[in-house]
Amino acid sequence: MVARYAHADAGGFRLWPIFSAAALRRKVLEVLACGGGGDGGPGSSCRGKTPYRSPQRVPTMRPRSERLAELLRVAEEPSECGDDEGGEDDAARKAEALEELKRVVAALQGGDGNGEGCMSRVEAAVAVRRKAKDDAAARETLAMLGAIPPLVAMLDECGDGVGEEEEEESTAAALYALLNLAIGNDANKAAIVKAGAVHKMLRIAENGAPTQEAVVANFLCLSALDANKPVIGCASGATAFLLRSFQSASSTPQARHDALRALLNLSISPSNASHLLAAGLIPALVAAVGTDADAASDRALAALCNLVAASPEARRAVSRAPDAVAVLVDALGWCDEPGCQEKAAYLLMVLAHRSGADRAAMTEAGAASALLELTLVGTALAQKRASRVLEILRADKGKQRAVDIVAAVSAPQQRGGGCTDEGEEAAGMSVEKRAVRQLVQQSLHTNMRRIVRRARLPQDLAPATSEKVKALTGSSTSKSLPF
Repeated sequence: MVARYAHADAGGFRLWPIFSAAALRRKVLEVLACGGGGDGGPGSSCRGKTPYRSPQRVPTMRPRSERLAELLRVAEEPSECGDDEGGEDDAARKAEALEELKRVVAALQGGDGNGEGCMSRVEAAVAVRRKAKDDAAARETLAMLGAIPPLVAMLDECGDGVGEEEEEESTAAALYALLNLAIGNDANKAAIVKAGAVHKMLRIAENGAPTQEAVVANFLCLSALDANKPVIGCASGATAFLLRSFQSASSTPQARHDALRALLNLSISPSNASHLLAAGLIPALVAAVGTDADAASDRALAALCNLVAASPEARRAVSRAPDAVAVLVDALGWCDEPGCQEKAAYLLMVLAHRSGADRAAMTEAGAASALLELTLVGTALAQKRASRVLEILRADKGKQRAVDIVAAVSAPQQRGGGCTDEGEEAAGMSVEKRAVRQLVQQSLHTNMRRIVRRARLPQDLAPATSEKVKALTGSSTSKSLPF
């Protein structure tokens, strides 16, 4: 469609299209989309038909806020090239560390250090100790590569042309390497015991080597696993060695503490009770209560509680220990640790429940006041146990009173029924004796009523007290009596 336009200068007419250039382009695109000049020809229209539009040509619009957040997130993220470089560096470092661990284990398994650049077994053990000290992943990897068996084998390698210094160095390196491998890894603890390290460590300790502190530390670490407790406790000489290390004055403070903690770990297993008793642990633990810091006293009391709960023989051993009851009663007062008070109260409760001699010893040691104070200011568990001990002592005191009353009643019959002066009996008479005297008087009055009743006297003549009997006999004379 065109329109005529009159041009003034030309004096004629000129054709001018109605549509603009942009409208014409849209029209051409619409025709091409409808089939590029079908039945209607090149100028045919696509009216009435639904135009097909490719989904790729109509992108889905996102809200502006989401789009902005996505752009900011992409801007903040590092480039892919940087990630790839960092990942490659990490992988390279891990591969290098793994290769180094493999070289260390290979040196442990067969290296002699003679070749250039080769590592000796002692150096390899030192490297294992260093790498497993603070790296849990290295401990697991070294164990998986097979580092434990050669380290255990190094414990009993002596002689064969090796000097004493070299032997001690090799043994110490192996002990500390095994110690670091076992820390925080139960699988490694079980593997070390399974490889036979316990008996080899005991042989090292029996030889008086200066590495006893390392042996004690290994026993402490290995005994933390429940599966290892019976193995170490039943091993010949293990409990005796730990007890010697705990009591020896030549042992370092760290060795004494480690030995006590290892003995506490062993006491948790009931199967070790007989071995610990045979080694003489009970008197040593009783003597340790109150002679050291609160931590040591708490561990000693805990071990005593474990043994007493596991075996009646342990309870009897505690009773036979010198001043055991007095020590436990004193622990209720001087110890500020709530755990110590609870454990001491438990031991006193067990002793008081089973033995009358122990109850008497508690009364003599003044346990009542200490237990009463504990029921007021102690923890809930300590209050419950202290109350139970007080109940047992109170019941025992009541039984003792009953026994004293029976003995007082039967005592005059054994002496022939002799009488004493009333003033002497009243002086300094205890409550129990006064009660016995009242019972005897009531019995006499009852017998007198029976005698009067049998004589068929009037009931008003029956005397109620001894004073009435004296008045009746005093008013009678020989003249009033019939012949």
